[in-house]
Amino acid sequence: MSYKEQYDFWLSDTYFDEATKDELRSIAENEKEIEDRFYKELEFGTGGLRGVIGAGTNRMNIYTVRKATQGLANYIIKQGGKDRGVAIAYDSRRMSPEFADEAALCLAANGIKAYVFDALRPTPELSFALRTLNCISGIVITASHNPPEYNGYKAYWEDGAQVASPRDKEIITEVKNVTDYHEVKTMSKEDAMAAGLYQVIGKEIDDAYMAELKKQIIHPEIIKEVADDIKIVYTPFHGTGNVPVRRILSELGFKHVYVVPEQELPDPDFTTLEYPNPEDPKAFTLALKLAKEKNADIVLATDPDADRLGIYALDAKTGEYVSFTGNMSGMLIAEYILRERTATGTMPEDPAMVSTIVTTNMAGAIARDYGVKFIEVLTGFKYIGEQIKLFEQSGSNNYVFGLEESYGCLAGTHARDKDAVVAVMCLCEVAAWCKKNGLTVWDQMLKLYEKYGYYKETQYAITLKGIDGAAQIAEMMNKLRNDPPKNFGDLKVKEFRDYDKDVATDLETGKQKSTGLPKSNVLYFDLTNDSWCCARPSGTEPKIKFYMGVKGTSIEDANAKVEKLTEDLKAYL
Repeated sequence: MSYKEQYDFWLSDTYFDEATKDELRSIAENEKEIEDRFYKELEFGTGGLRGVIGAGTNRMNIYTVRKATQGLANYIIKQGGKDRGVAIAYDSRRMSPEFADEAALCLAANGIKAYVFDALRPTPELSFALRTLNCISGIVITASHNPPEYNGYKAYWEDGAQVASPRDKEIITEVKNVTDYHEVKTMSKEDAMAAGLYQVIGKEIDDAYMAELKKQIIHPEIIKEVADDIKIVYTPFHGTGNVPVRRILSELGFKHVYVVPEQELPDPDFTTLEYPNPEDPKAFTLALKLAKEKNADIVLATDPDADRLGIYALDAKTGEYVSFTGNMSGMLIAEYILRERTATGTMPEDPAMVSTIVTTNMAGAIARDYGVKFIEVLTGFKYIGEQIKLFEQSGSNNYVFGLEESYGCLAGTHARDKDAVVAVMCLCEVAAWCKKNGLTVWDQMLKLYEKYGYYKETQYAITLKGIDGAAQIAEMMNKLRNDPPKNFGDLKVKEFRDYDKDVATDLETGKQKSTGLPKSNVLYFDLTNDSWCCARPSGTEPKIKFYMGVKGTSIEDANAKVEKLTEDLKAYL
């Protein structure tokens, strides 16, 4: 069907409710809007669904959520997992509870039990819950840190990680095979509950989750020692982190935790924020104001589904708060865990640390320094989660820590996705250790730079919306792939890796080998002077992203190098 035929079908078919039809009638004169809503299906990709809320095939609504869930249900049944059930969590966004229920009732109508949280919960707690309940799969209704008009749907498998290859492709196929909305099953909530196919979960999972988090604390005695002195400002950005973060910090004995009052409660419009993303400095405006009032040591923010952590720390010399990237906070936690586990004799045998190919090269340097195996995977935390599963299956290594540059990390194996609640807890322990040793968290970061080198990373993204934009992004990737640059400015390309073709080419010798990682539309340029550049289209937004990293001799030197590399990349493009 053409987009116009799809539009007419939604208006005329009895399957769609009157509110949906009213919304569609209101755009009857707007051809461009009709086309955008119906020119394609909202794609169920490797990360699930994500899109603007509204009526239409290319929007997040009860019908696209049901259709995706029917595909997932068909797959679960084919895998023989029907009797194990599916756990479902949701965040504070518009329509999140409704979409969670639509997914649950579609599963129930297919004879699959749904375990649904009684209120909003962090994404990592869903990962924990589905493993605790021995579910075959899990669903989180969230659009993470996207703008307020978005919502999304993330699918997880029995290991607690987001669905990885080849299963992701198999589920996508099942979802695509659901072509008729009338084939999609649903039932009433009352009937689902009466049949024992809809169960509300809550406190029992929360308590078990908290108990698991506490196992990651190395020095509870240090926290108690400095509890009267250390001051922490925290904001949940109107999302799911408020309750679990406050609970864990309170139970560990932190006494001075100040929550930004304007951003404490759930708000689907994120009224106080342009963009609810801890990567955005503007999002910290209210938190930094409170931090100055309270003379806080650290300022912490979790994104709406509480899987990412952003931080600022006090620079005692200037009295200002310094912004940390996800790489920096990840390195602080990683180095502390490796150092203190080694010192206390609590490091497991055959320890391993995992990060993604676009994460700082400092991660490898720290892991090698402590004799910990270092493994790099593709971008996306599900690949880190997959490594934990592989370690457990093979008995080869014990996972100690994993991180990605986009403000996500995981200490422990209670979850198989990035967990900002455990990250807050670990970072507050690092801050407590620093306090005891007369340091600020920023002082400790500088010590790491002095020891390992001044690593600096940046990202350059180009947003290209709509059908034309997607074509331009594809064209840009093709240019880089088919005629790769030999250098970026004065930095030579040593090795060019095309992960889609699974080929790594040594540019000096011309020799080729496998990348050793799954196929993915990602291009990586390993450059001279400990520098690198990586290109990939975003899986969730209409963007092409370029990640870059350098190593300098000082903060100023690293800043200058990364700026030059960015300019050289722009010149090439």
